[in-house]
Parts: sequence; C-alpha cells; structure tokens
Amino acid sequence: MLTDATPNLKEILGKESVTAYIGFDPTASSLHVGSLVPIMGLARLQKFGHSPIAIVGGGTGLIGDPSGKTLERQLLDSAQVEENLAGIRRQLEPFLDFKAAHNPARIVNNLDWLGELSLIDFLRDTGKHFTVNYMMAKESVKRRLQSEDGITYTEFTYMMLQAYDFLELYNRYDCTLQLGGSDQWGNILAGAELIRRKRGKKAHGLVFPLVTNASGTKFGKTESDTVWLEASRTSPYKFYQFWLNTDDRDVVSYLKYFTWLNQDEIEDLAAELEESPEKRSAQRMLASKVTAMVHGESALQSAETASRVLFGEAMDNLSVQDIMDVFEDVPSSELPHENFDGDGMGALDLMVESGLTQSKGEARRLIRSGGFYVNNTRQSDESRRIGRDDLIDGKIIVLRKGGKNYRLVQVVS
Repeated sequence: MLTDATPNLKEILGKESVTAYIGFDPTASSLHVGSLVPIMGLARLQKFGHSPIAIVGGGTGLIGDPSGKTLERQLLDSAQVEENLAGIRRQLEPFLDFKAAHNPARIVNNLDWLGELSLIDFLRDTGKHFTVNYMMAKESVKRRLQSEDGITYTEFTYMMLQAYDFLELYNRYDCTLQLGGSDQWGNILAGAELIRRKRGKKAHGLVFPLVTNASGTKFGKTESDTVWLEASRTSPYKFYQFWLNTDDRDVVSYLKYFTWLNQDEIEDLAAELEESPEKRSAQRMLASKVTAMVHGESALQSAETASRVLFGEAMDNLSVQDIMDVFEDVPSSELPHENFDGDGMGALDLMVESGLTQSKGEARRLIRSGGFYVNNTRQSDESRRIGRDDLIDGKIIVLRKGGKNYRLVQVVS
C-alpha cells in the first residue's frame, strides 16, 4: 500500500538492518485510527529486524505542520503538549517492543533538541541549505499559498524543523529512514537532502497513501466523530463497532493493513466473505483483532458481549457506560428515582410512562403475548413491580417490546 519510496529502499530493507522513524503530532491527547497505518508500518519493520523510533513532536507541535491543512493549526502551549505526549506514549506501547534484545523501539521528544536550538545557529547551519524556491515548490506550501489565508512564516519553517529532526536522529541513532503519510513526502525528502548535504550520507523515505473507504470517505471518520484510540474518547464498544461495520469492499484490505494475520488466513476469510457475506466473519475477525490490540482482551470481551445485547443476550457484567453506548441511538426517557423505592413501580405503569406502550391495555397484551422484557429478561406477570434491584447500577433500566424495539429509562434523582 506504499505511495512512494526513495530508490533502492526495498533492496536495502531486505539485506540491511536500518533504523527508521515516524513522527506523531501531539495536537491531541490521543491518536486516531488513521494513525494505525504508520504505526503498523513501524511495527512491521521492527518485526523484520529493523529498529523503530517514534518521535513525538513536542517541539514541532508548538509550531504546527501545514501539510494537508487549509488553515493554520491552533498553537498549543507546553503544558498541553506534555499532556498529549503522555497519552500518545501509552497508545504506542501495545504495538512496539521497547524491551527487544536486539532492536528495541524508542520514543523520543524533539523538544529535547529543538527547545535548546539557537535561532542564529539554526539559520546559519540549517536554513542556508534550503532555498525559498525549493520550499515554495512543495505541494503543502503551494496549496496554502493559493488559499485565501496564505501561510504564516511560523508554518513555513516547519519543513526545515522536520528536516533538522531527521538529521538529529541520524546523528544520535544512525537513523536513515523516515516513514509517514503521503502528505509528508516533501518534508521527508527535505530531511534526506539535509543529511546528504551535512553528512554526505544517503537517507531514505517511505510514505503511505491516504486510506479511504469504498464510498470515498476518509478512513477513521464516522458521521458523528473521529474514531480515537483513547477509550475515554471512543469507547471500546464503539471502537469495535467501527470495525464491525466495515464495508465488504474494504474489509480484506483492512485485514492486511491492520492485523497480523498471515496471507493464508486472510485468503480464507476473503473466500468466506465471497460465499457467505451475511456471516460477516471477516468483519468480526477484523474488529476483534484490532480492538484487542488497542484496548486489550478484557475490553474486547466486554465489547463483544455488549454487541450481543442487541440480539437479546443478558446484560450481566456490563457497566452503565457499556449499556449507554449500546443504546445510544434508541429512544430514552427519564423517571425519578423515588418511583422505584419500596415495592417499586408497576410494570404496566412503567411501560406507559416510559413510552414503550401507549396504554395499559396495550401493555397487558404485550405481556400476555410474551413480548415484554426488562434488561433482556422476559416478563410474564402483569402484576410485576420494578424496583431498585432491577436497576443497573441504580441508574438505568432497559425495556424491550418484541424482538428489537428498545427503550432506555434513565433514573434520575
């Protein structure tokens, strides 16, 4: 899925052990699923004996990269960047082995050297190697120059700062390969050129394309929000559902990009998809593998259990947040906590007041026909009272009419 690479890189990777790096932008405390493309690229290099470096741009993050942007990024202060750095470090750890005997991964912060860099030294030693013509010819700069808002000098210098990063990593770790998204191609080449000019050595670049789905939408976006790797931003259930809902036309490619399944395993899933698409076996495998990798096996089990709740499975061991995520799009209502004190509330009254049925007559008929459920447990007693013991964590109760007609009741003080 490579978009471009410098000459002879494939041969070099096949016969030499190289040190490679990818930069991650700390403009948020979490990476998103789009970041998994370069992360997996770095992880695969390590698997085949190369040494990975994840550089978290604490320095360049204070400046802002114009690549792929039509407007200048909002600049962050040092405290925000530090908070974001901590979150990103945690998210990289499931993918990269920082304790490998021969090629351990490293995480570095470019603020360590950029923060100490003198402007005069930078202009004298680095700036002189970049002509304005060269920098203006880069696509990211040309696009911004053509926009109504233009490009600030702050952003214009970003290319030189990223090139300086590449040189610094070469000096410190003999790093000769930079990876990134296709929008970084110009910046990567600038760094390789700086290494050639300053050290007389050959450095390389490799970029990945922008991943889109079959409908042409940018990968990692839903109708409502970005899909984040941080559980507090995108719950494991929603994360799992994102992958489970992958289009049939995309799922085989995503299995190649985002999992460690081998070629035979993926071909078997592709064949099953062709023969029995309704089983969604490929999507289930994709969702389980990526969710476990990002959030762990326990979170995967909760996400899978929560997914089955919609098909009538018991709600044992699910948290309120799990259930709220599952039933986010179903009708809901609020009832006061005191309704469930003492003997509780009559089932018929609850069905009407929650809006599940229009009348007590309809409620009785529903119970008699076996179509009324409380927390996915069928109720057959018309005189049944719903009390505190029926509330999930004392906060919610899930009613169901028939097969899939749900109503979420939130109990408020």
